[in-house]
Amino acid sequence: MVDLKRILLFFRSSLFILLADWLDFKSKKKKRRGICSSKILWIRRFSGFFFAAMLMIILSPSLHSFPPAEAIKSSHLDSYLRLQSYQASHSSKYRFSFRKASGFRNADECGFTDRKITGVCDPSLVHVAITLDVVYLRGSMAAVHSILQHSLCPENIFFHFIVSDADLETLVRSTIPQLKFKVYYFDPETVRNLISSSVRQALEQPLNYARNYLADLLEPCVRRVIYLDSDLVVVDDITKLWITNLGSRTIGAPEYCHANFTNYFTGGFWSDQRFSRTFKGRKPCYFNTGVMVIDLVKWRRVGYTKRIERWMQIQKRYRIYELGSLPPFLLVFAGRVAPIEHRWNQHGLGGDNVKGSCRELHPGPVSLLHWSGSGKPWLRLDSNRPCPLDALWAPYDLYGHPH
Repeated sequence: MVDLKRILLFFRSSLFILLADWLDFKSKKKKRRGICSSKILWIRRFSGFFFAAMLMIILSPSLHSFPPAEAIKSSHLDSYLRLQSYQASHSSKYRFSFRKASGFRNADECGFTDRKITGVCDPSLVHVAITLDVVYLRGSMAAVHSILQHSLCPENIFFHFIVSDADLETLVRSTIPQLKFKVYYFDPETVRNLISSSVRQALEQPLNYARNYLADLLEPCVRRVIYLDSDLVVVDDITKLWITNLGSRTIGAPEYCHANFTNYFTGGFWSDQRFSRTFKGRKPCYFNTGVMVIDLVKWRRVGYTKRIERWMQIQKRYRIYELGSLPPFLLVFAGRVAPIEHRWNQHGLGGDNVKGSCRELHPGPVSLLHWSGSGKPWLRLDSNRPCPLDALWAPYDLYGHPH
C-alpha cells in the first residue's frame, strides 16, 4: 500500500521545485542567453513530475480502494486534509468558547448526601478517563456533559483527563465548575519511538496510546476505571457500566465476533508462526478500545503495559498490522475480554471509507453512541452536511463561537 503522507510530501516537494524554477525563469526573462535552456529544464521537470504522479495513481490499487471498511479503518485523503485544516484553525485554546453547563446534583437515592467526597481515593467514586486535546476537545466536553446529564449520582463521578500539550484545565473548570476532575500529563516521548505509520494520520497521535499507561498515570488507590474515547455520548447511567462484573478478566468491552478478525493483521503476521500462535487456545474477537472497563489492580500486577509495548516494538520491525493503537490491545487481550452488552458501544457512527457516508444504529437498545470512523458530528454539523444520527450528539455540545 502506498503511504498517503509520502504521496503528499512528494507532491509538495515537486511543486516547490516547479515554483522555484518558474521564479528563476522569470528573473532571467530579460536575458536572452540561457532562456532556452531554462525553458527546457522547466518543461522536463514538469513532465517528469506529471508522469510520476499519473503512474502512481494508475498503478496503485490503494488509491482506488482501501481495505475492508470497518469503522476503525477509515482512511481517505479528504479526511486527512480536513484534520489538518481543523488543527490549523484551532491551534490555540483561546479559539474555543464553551457556554457554562447547567448545574447537577445527586438524586436522593444516591445516599451519602451529607458526606463530602474526600478526594480521588474516595471509595464511593466512579472513575472515568478521557483524553483532552485541541482537535477533539469539543467532543470530549460533549462526552462529559452527556455523562452528567444521564447519571443518577453525577457528584460521585470523578474524571481523569489525560493531556499532552495543552493547558486546558482552566477552560474545563469554567465550563463545568462543579466537576470533580484531575489533569494528568502524558509525555508524547513515552511512545514516540514505538509508534508506526498507520492508514490514518489521526491514529498515529501519541495521545491515542495514553490508554496503555492509565495504570501508571492514575493514583494507585484508583482500582478500576472506565476509559472512553472523545467522539461519543452516553445516554444511560454510567454507573451501570461501572459495576460490570469482570470476573477473572482484566478488561471488559463489547465484543464483535462476527467481524473478520484476520483483517486486523497483515498476511505476514498470519504466515509467521512466531506471531500467529499468540492466539493459540484463544477465541479472539474484535473489540473497540474506545469503551473499556479496566481493572487497574490486575493490570499493574501482570504488567500489561510492557506486553503492549513489546508488540509495538515487533510491529516496528516486522509490520504485522496497519492500524494504530488497536492491534496491540487485540494481541494481548482478544479472547480474554469480559463481554459487555453491545448497547454500551454503538460504534462506527462516524462512517467508513466512503466519502460522506452515514451509518444507522445497530439493532437493539442503546446506552452509548460512538462516532468512531472518519466523520465527526461537530465537523459535519458545522459544514451543514450532518448525518441523521448527528442530531443525537448535538444536544450535548457546549461549544459556542467566541464573540
